[in-house]
Amino acid sequence: MPDQSFLNWPFFEERHRELAEALEYWCGKHLGSIDHSDTDAACRSLVSMLGQGGWLTHSAVDPADPGSLDVRALCLIRETLARHDGLADFAFAMQGLGTGAISLHGTQDQRAWLARTRAGTAISAFALSEPKSGSDVAAMDMTATRDGNGFVLNGEKTWISNGGIADVYTVFARTGEAPGAKGLSAFVVPADTPGLRVAERLEVVAPHPLARLSFEDVRVDAGALIGNPGEGFKIAMSVLDVFRSTVAAAALGFARRALDASLARVQERQLFGAPLSDLQMVQGHIADMALDVDAAALLVYRAAWTKDMGAPRVSREAAMAKLYSTDQAQQVIDKAVQLHGGDGVRVGGITEQLYRDIRALRIYEGASDVQKVVIARATLAAAQTV
Repeated sequence: MPDQSFLNWPFFEERHRELAEALEYWCGKHLGSIDHSDTDAACRSLVSMLGQGGWLTHSAVDPADPGSLDVRALCLIRETLARHDGLADFAFAMQGLGTGAISLHGTQDQRAWLARTRAGTAISAFALSEPKSGSDVAAMDMTATRDGNGFVLNGEKTWISNGGIADVYTVFARTGEAPGAKGLSAFVVPADTPGLRVAERLEVVAPHPLARLSFEDVRVDAGALIGNPGEGFKIAMSVLDVFRSTVAAAALGFARRALDASLARVQERQLFGAPLSDLQMVQGHIADMALDVDAAALLVYRAAWTKDMGAPRVSREAAMAKLYSTDQAQQVIDKAVQLHGGDGVRVGGITEQLYRDIRALRIYEGASDVQKVVIARATLAAAQTV
């Protein structure tokens, strides 16, 4: 049983502890039977299972309760799912990220999608990145040209998670109200809209549905616009402000799994007539891993608690959590591989799987280097106001 003592920290309420206990039981009962040989099929199955289990109700605002998005719950769910199955975490996370803009800023009609994504009967995706604009969102090339009572979208999106299996995309494009970031807008685009096609499926080290999308004269009506024209950048950042902390939570889940596997390994494995855990060098590795896990957890749940307490923005806190948790999870998992010796790099083993799973988290939703920029600018700005 993994360490659960952190649930007694003051960041949490009783409902969070009950949530964690219920999800732990559900994961143990359901996730062991998932066949990962067909990634698309596995993701569809996981979304359906998560919806039937009621877990996707946490992924978006309840239309009847605009204040219902609980970031601490999101983080607990992602941490727990990631510890059990990285693809299950991905399936949950993309339902939240994909509809985040609709959930936070959408109209009543647009929020009709939430009933389906929360039930697991529709899959969502967040289409922001482009071939020439990843971290620099303001450099976006894709256009949305006003045409009568609607817009026509042209351009490409790439590295889109759930690309190819999504039923609905939240798409960001340049509408030109002003230069740079102030000239972007957000749209709800169903996957079956004419002119939208999957140009390429992308393969990565930790398999999950990923694609490059092509938009050729994709026509949407005015009701597809999320918020107001020119608010796309603000909307995208508000979504990432919430979900960036949850990426850190997923990394924390991977790190906890690596630590748990390592604790079992060093106590069971014998070397020179004694358990590996008797070696001071091994104890040093375990100490470093435990420290990194707890420090990451403190940063993750500080950011989540701060957002839940009503802070309008938690960019600095979320950036710190994501930077530290993802980078240190990589180190924790690397130590786990080392402690497992040859078994650590055996294909299909848990440490080998974690080693592949963690790497992308240091890139998507803001690479580690970008998080440092965010942290530095926020720290400098705060110093100037003192």
